[in-house]
Amino acid sequence: MRKIKIWVSLVLTTFVLQGCGFKLRSDYQIAKQFSQMQISSAERHSPLQKTLSNRLMFLDVNVQEKRELFQNQVPTIYIQPEKLERRILSLFPSGQVAEYELVYQVKYQFFAHASSDPREEKIVLTREYQDDPDQVLAKSRELDLILDELRTQAADNIIRSLSITN
Repeated sequence: MRKIKIWVSLVLTTFVLQGCGFKLRSDYQIAKQFSQMQISSAERHSPLQKTLSNRLMFLDVNVQEKRELFQNQVPTIYIQPEKLERRILSLFPSGQVAEYELVYQVKYQFFAHASSDPREEKIVLTREYQDDPDQVLAKSRELDLILDELRTQAADNIIRSLSITN
């Protein structure tokens, strides 16, 4: 009897979550028209371009990476150079910076096809970063990890905007 109650409550919970539109994070529904896509970038070896390409390939999208814009009639994402600003949030009593706010910005254009007008988007992400002048190497590595995380989040935002487009 107890197993039946657990099973019924599990089924009801599943139906309620499914009925309200709940989806697991990173569970994107990319339209079939985007099953093949081209990604180009203003920078020669853009880390965001590589991250976005890997995320799309994971979703079974055939990705072509090009530096030039529009080699063919495939939907294209054109990534402009990313920007990273550091704003001072707090200082140590000695006057050295204790904490920064990192502001990561990237603009991109999405072309559904060669004759369409581009849809331009801007992504702005922020993180707080504590600095310690006594641990320069560790903090440098931490900053690299934060930048990788910001790029991954930006790539997910781009993919999410594609899943809304369809």
